[in-house]
Amino acid sequence: MIERMMKLNSKSSSSALSFCGALTIVFVVLKLLGKITWAWWWVLSPIWIDFAIALVLIVVMAIIEVRKG
Repeated sequence: MIERMMKLNSKSSSSALSFCGALTIVFVVLKLLGKITWAWWWVLSPIWIDFAIALVLIVVMAIIEVRKG
């Protein structure tokens, strides 16, 4: 039963598109269609959000781990 639940969880998480990922796709399409004239730096900015959140979480977890030990 646990194996079945793990398979279901891995399938659902791998097929989901995050909000930031969807926003990146929208911005890229708009840029390629000429609807926005932003620099590519800003078009790809939603990707930074994912990386920034991950980085903050890693730093917070590291700080908590250092204070425990």
